[in-house]
Amino acid sequence: MAGPIVRSSNLQFFLARADQARAEAEAATLDLVRERCRRSEAAWSALAEKAQRGERLRTEDQQRKAAEAASNSNEDKEKQSIDELRESTRGTTPS
Repeated sequence: MAGPIVRSSNLQFFLARADQARAEAEAATLDLVRERCRRSEAAWSALAEKAQRGERLRTEDQQRKAAEAASNSNEDKEKQSIDELRESTRGTTPS
């Protein structure tokens, strides 16, 4: 389970860097420095958005796989019950 923690940590890092770049842009007195900080903020924000999207897709995929596994498990149980019923009625003949 260390994987999701690391991804969440990356997301928090990206967001923190975007916030830092935004603050530096607001505090900058030179136009070129302010522009550089704004570009940096945009880049960190884009990375954060990609990380959020990736995490959302990963979660959706895990949920889909869990639902498929549950469905397959239910189908297996139904097949087993039908097979057991057939086996138990095989030896008997209707009167």
